[in-house]
Amino acid sequence: MAANKFHRVLFLCLILFLISNCAYPISRQLREEANKNLTFPTVLEDPTKYVGSIVIWGGKIIQTVNLKDGTEIMVLQIPLGARERPSDEEYSQGRFIAKSSQYLDPEIYKKGRRITVAGKIIGKERKPLGEIEYIYPLIEIKELHLWIRERVYYGWPYWDYYPWGYWGNYPFGWGYWGYPGWYYFDERDFD
Repeated sequence: MAANKFHRVLFLCLILFLISNCAYPISRQLREEANKNLTFPTVLEDPTKYVGSIVIWGGKIIQTVNLKDGTEIMVLQIPLGARERPSDEEYSQGRFIAKSSQYLDPEIYKKGRRITVAGKIIGKERKPLGEIEYIYPLIEIKELHLWIRERVYYGWPYWDYYPWGYWGNYPFGWGYWGYPGWYYFDERDFD
């Protein structure tokens, strides 16, 4: 009887875990309001045409600046992949500025972090970019998701196999020599 209850609780926990891992970072209401047919390159041509439209964009933070009336985050746009996460590939169609009326700490929202922004297009702004003037679409942030940074390890620790038996007194089993394998890491953003 107790084992039966344990299995039911375990099954329920597993279902809840699977459901929570499939969650989107942006609320359902904003996802439904967002104009899915409105692409970033289309808005980039003339942002003032689409003022008031709700969009969900993502990318990599270039700069975070605190102003008297809130915070501006300059973002290098990267197409969204699964679960509205900016993809890992380094492909961009331009830049945009996400504005918040709240204070956002530049140490948390720092250069290189990936974000997903849901917001309303409120216009455009000209700013210098090198020797040119770039037109940035402006978005008023409704929801913002900062992706968590983790270290990703490539390669694997391995043990060389020698079929003729032990080469030394190592406790790794028959035929294993204790040379650690190679690996390197990179920091990526995950949820």
